[in-house]
Amino acid sequence: MLAGVGAGLTGSVAGLASLVSYPALLAVGLPPVTANVTNTVALFGVTGGTIAGSQRELRGQGRRLLRLVVVSVLGGAVGAALLLLTPAEAFETMVPWLLGLGSLLLLARDRVRSWVSARPSNGLSFDGVRRTATWATVVFALGVYGGYFGAGVGIIALAALALERSEPLPVTNAVKNVATGAANGAAAITYILFAPVQWSAAIALGCGAVVGGLVGPSIVRVAPETALRWLVGSAGLLLAVRLATN
Repeated sequence: MLAGVGAGLTGSVAGLASLVSYPALLAVGLPPVTANVTNTVALFGVTGGTIAGSQRELRGQGRRLLRLVVVSVLGGAVGAALLLLTPAEAFETMVPWLLGLGSLLLLARDRVRSWVSARPSNGLSFDGVRRTATWATVVFALGVYGGYFGAGVGIIALAALALERSEPLPVTNAVKNVATGAANGAAAITYILFAPVQWSAAIALGCGAVVGGLVGPSIVRVAPETALRWLVGSAGLLLAVRLATN
């Protein structure tokens, strides 16, 4: 539950809640695959809160969101299927690299945001068909990654979706939350039906995440955000190294 609170707070600060919750599930003895599916199910409730808090930014985005949700759901389902159908040893081998990637993305968040904000306003020069196909492929790939593991997918998705069109960054961020939430939801449903979810951990983690998500914004206003982000990112890198060398 405490890890869930921390994940909710970290999600408010940096958008990478899994870097707190997933290692905590490993620390209490859950196998990597069980920890991953339990984490996905537990943190799905946070998605609803982020979407509910972004209604102003999402106004008028209905048709765009519908396309993104359909592609993201397909990607999330494929990612979940890959996790369940591939050997557990394969996932265990990839965990240190995935965790390390998520940690690096957290540490580089400000650089990514600066790059997104400074990008040219004229967008890409693709024709309509090629551009649609390109972004459908990108969103699908992000959905697959989100369904398979997910840590760091928010940062990648924010950078990718910002290339689609010129708009305020809060709008892109809100659209990103819907897209990644759809992939996470598809994976969560798949895991509930077919995967070994550890329900006592999922419920405790989920309850803590709700608390963290509710109080996070007020704490973020006074907390040293940069120090907290570097603490979490550095701890994630250390854990990745430890898992890789065991």
